[in-house]
Amino acid sequence: MDYKAAGVDIEAGYRSVELMKQYVKTTMRPEVLGGLGGFSGAFSLEKIKDMEKPVLLSGTDGVGTKIQLAYFMDKHDTVGIDCVAMCVNDVVCAGAEPLFFLDYIACGKNYPEKIAAIVKGVAEGCKQAGAALVGGETAEHPGLMPEDEYDLAGFAVGVAEERELITGADIKPGDALIGIASSGVHSNGFSLIRKVFNVTKETLSVHYDELGTTLGETLLTPTRIYVKALQAVKEAGITVKGCSHITGGGFYENIPRMLPEGVSAKVQKGSYEIPPIFALMQKTGNLEEKMMYNTYNMGIGMMLTVDAADADQTVSALKKAGEKAWVVGEIVAGGHEVLFG
Repeated sequence: MDYKAAGVDIEAGYRSVELMKQYVKTTMRPEVLGGLGGFSGAFSLEKIKDMEKPVLLSGTDGVGTKIQLAYFMDKHDTVGIDCVAMCVNDVVCAGAEPLFFLDYIACGKNYPEKIAAIVKGVAEGCKQAGAALVGGETAEHPGLMPEDEYDLAGFAVGVAEERELITGADIKPGDALIGIASSGVHSNGFSLIRKVFNVTKETLSVHYDELGTTLGETLLTPTRIYVKALQAVKEAGITVKGCSHITGGGFYENIPRMLPEGVSAKVQKGSYEIPPIFALMQKTGNLEEKMMYNTYNMGIGMMLTVDAADADQTVSALKKAGEKAWVVGEIVAGGHEVLFG
C-alpha cells in the first residue's frame, strides 16, 4: 500500500506545479520576493511604508456552482478569472489597489493539465487586476470528491490610503449613479440558472440566435474585472463617493451596501443595455422581474456614486478605459433602499 493507491498522486502534484509556473511568472510585481514553491508567498512593503496611513483590505470568494459548466464543457481556463474577479472587485470597491492573490483548488484527482489550465485562468485574472499570484494550494480529496470534479476559491489583499477609502459617507441626494457594464451573468445565481435551463452538456451546446453563440459559451463568459476602470476614474481626478460590486443579491442587496442612512438609490429603467441572456433566462424560467434584480447583475457589474457635476466626465473616463458605462439614476432622500423609475 502507498499514497498513490490511497488516491493521492504526489508525482501528479509535482507536474502540476511545473506546468503552472509559466503562468504564475506572468503575474509578478517588483514587490514579490522569492519564487513559487515555498511555504508562503513574500511581498515587500517597501513602497507601502511611504504612504501616510496605509490600510490593508482583503476579500475572499469562490466561483460557486458556475464551475459545473466548466466540467460539462471541459473548459477550465476561464473559471480562474472568475475567482480573481470576485475577490479583487470587492477590494477595489473600497478604493484599494490589489497587491497579491492566492488560490485554493480542491479536486477529486489531480490531472496536471487540468490544474494548469485552471491556474492559467487565475494568472490571467491577476494580470487584469495588476495583482501578483504569490502562491496557492492544490489538494486531492479522493473519496470525498468525484475524480473529475474540483472546487476553486481564493483571496486578494490590497492597500489604500485611509483618506482615499470609498465609504459612501458623503453620498447625498442629487448625486449620480454610474453603471459599468457586466460581461454577462458573472458568477452568481448559477444554482437557479442550472434549474432554468436544465443544464447538461447537451443543453449548453444549444445555439441561440439572440445570444449569437451557444448557451454554454455565454454563461461561461468570465466575470469582468474592474480594477483598471476604477483606476481610470481616479486618474481623471474624480472622487468616487460610493461603489457597489453587483454580485449575489443583485441590485436590491448590493446597492444599499454603499448608501448611508437617509438616502435611496433610484435606478432609471431603460437607461442602459441589458444583455440578452437575462431576458432569455427570465422567459425560459418564467421568473418575476423583481427576482431577476434581486439575484443577478442585470448588465451592471459595478455601480458608482459620484457628484452630479462629475457624471459625464466619469462616463467618459470609463469609456476611454474600454468600459461601457451609463448614467443610470440618482440618489434621492429615502429609506436606504433601491427604487426604480
